[in-house]
Amino acid sequence: MTPIEIVTDFCAAFDRLDWETIYAHLADDIVYHNIPMEPVHGLDAFKAVYAAFPVSEAQFEIHHIAANGSVVLTERTDRFVLAGKPIIIRVMGVFEISNGKIAVWRDYFDLAQFAGQMPAPQA
Repeated sequence: MTPIEIVTDFCAAFDRLDWETIYAHLADDIVYHNIPMEPVHGLDAFKAVYAAFPVSEAQFEIHHIAANGSVVLTERTDRFVLAGKPIIIRVMGVFEISNGKIAVWRDYFDLAQFAGQMPAPQA
């Protein structure tokens, strides 16, 4: 698969919440960084992030995609349903591919916009 094919297949797996395929696209030592939060290192840490963010629906709509060698850029609208509440966020994503896997994934987005859509904590 080309780097663009890897990223589009990865994003499509989120649309299906196909965790097996999602994890299969990630390197064991993945660096996952939602800017401006702290980066997460390793596949187990990545899995823990998504375990703490149990979405019931997801869609990664890719508006634009470009590659320069093994680096793929995406402009996306990410949609999630979390605890019954829809979350919609515009994202600029950077994926670095190494040995056919996503080794680095950085997403840039407006954290305040994201946080303002989060469901209220359950008492």
